[in-house]
Amino acid sequence: MLSPSLLSLLLSKLNFTAGRGWWLTALIWVVTIAPASAALDLRVLIKQGVGQVNVGSSTNAVVKDSSGRSLGQIQGMNGFAAQATGGGVAINNWKAGGLWIEPTGGGVVWIGDRWYRGRAYLAPAGQGLTAVNYVDLEQYLYSVLGGEMNGNWPQEALKAQAVVARSYALHKRQYSANAVYDLGDTTKWQVYRGVQDESGGTQMAVNATAGQVLTYKQQIIEAVFHSSSGGCTENVEDVWTQPLPYLRSVKDKYDQGAPVYQWSKPVTQSTLNSLAPGVGRVREVKLVQGTPSCKRVVTMKMIGDKGSATISGEKLQSALGLRSTFFSISPQANQVASKSTNQPEPGFVVNGFGFGHGLGMSQWGAYNMAQQGLTYQQIMGHYYTGVVLAKIEVK
Repeated sequence: MLSPSLLSLLLSKLNFTAGRGWWLTALIWVVTIAPASAALDLRVLIKQGVGQVNVGSSTNAVVKDSSGRSLGQIQGMNGFAAQATGGGVAINNWKAGGLWIEPTGGGVVWIGDRWYRGRAYLAPAGQGLTAVNYVDLEQYLYSVLGGEMNGNWPQEALKAQAVVARSYALHKRQYSANAVYDLGDTTKWQVYRGVQDESGGTQMAVNATAGQVLTYKQQIIEAVFHSSSGGCTENVEDVWTQPLPYLRSVKDKYDQGAPVYQWSKPVTQSTLNSLAPGVGRVREVKLVQGTPSCKRVVTMKMIGDKGSATISGEKLQSALGLRSTFFSISPQANQVASKSTNQPEPGFVVNGFGFGHGLGMSQWGAYNMAQQGLTYQQIMGHYYTGVVLAKIEVK
């Protein structure tokens, strides 16, 4: 766990133009955790409960047991299938309660179906195996930026993503980690697909912001983000549960023009009928409750010729495959082809805005702000309220 102590206060004061009609003032603090040369490994879950895991290394790699005792060496560019056996793990002729694969000479490790920096740890999990990538925080971010953004995007947008992703990862490490891993590799956490997503642009942005995190009252924040706000971000308690002072709603003009800023999707009447059994043929869908700030759907009423039913926005989003809960549903004059019968039938159209949960930073908003010449500090100052940019050193 991180144990930050305050080294010095108030190095400098910056005025960030927040784009909200007023100035957002942020202070820069320094939080120290150790010498700058020290590294911090994240434990990223790559595979869980699988029958076997393919492993290897680009260079010769040392195989160790869970205590760190060396068992032997595998040659570079050779692959092996690790399997669970007798409450432990077996690779080739080696068996132990857990096994490390540690590349030498700056090599990368193969886990599953791609290359990763750092090293791999394999452990039994239930009837299968768990594979965890131990990777340096900054090197982890080289990949995350490419998975979450495009490495060719403007550097100021990538820098903002670097600080936000670093903050998010360390917050998860501090508050949500378990005995096996700190975070996963999917969109449930942050997209992490190893070296394939790295580029010169992602490495440059990570290096330029090395160690920088967002804090609130000297604690690293849960710096969530999403693809596109659709013009309005939310207060966190209106989407999830716990209110947080730094995740507050902002009007977001910078998101306009994003490819997913506004969208529509046709839906057949039979599809809506299936979501509300008992109402008969759906005639109308009305908003019952929306979020206070942006009017994202909390609940809707589906009105049919035999009755009505209330359904949550999250259920509608999932069932209809929508990009967000920021939408409305209206009847449309043209008929829509049914997926099951391919026959035309009465239809509806979903008109929506944005992509994602609408909390924290909009990535497309960051892109547009950077295109307009705004800095990564200004980008973060727009999307997170009352935060402080901190510099950490780790031990």
